[in-house]
Amino acid sequence: MGIGTSIFLLAVGAILTFAVNASVGGVDLDVVGWILMAAGVLGLVMVLLMRGRRRTVTTAEPVAYQRVEERRDVAPPL
Repeated sequence: MGIGTSIFLLAVGAILTFAVNASVGGVDLDVVGWILMAAGVLGLVMVLLMRGRRRTVTTAEPVAYQRVEERRDVAPPL
């Protein structure tokens, strides 16, 4: 789950919890909203933790240069 998906889940959950006053038979929209917001927060925390643990390794040593010679006595392939 990415940052965008987490923020989307948070927004949809907040809308269902705080802005919608409709009732659907057998489904409590407030509970669904809270569950979506919890999933969004959990996903956001996990994404940020994984991003913090990602390390890039760079080497300070220069790349070894190789000499390349072109042979002109060989005919190119047909």
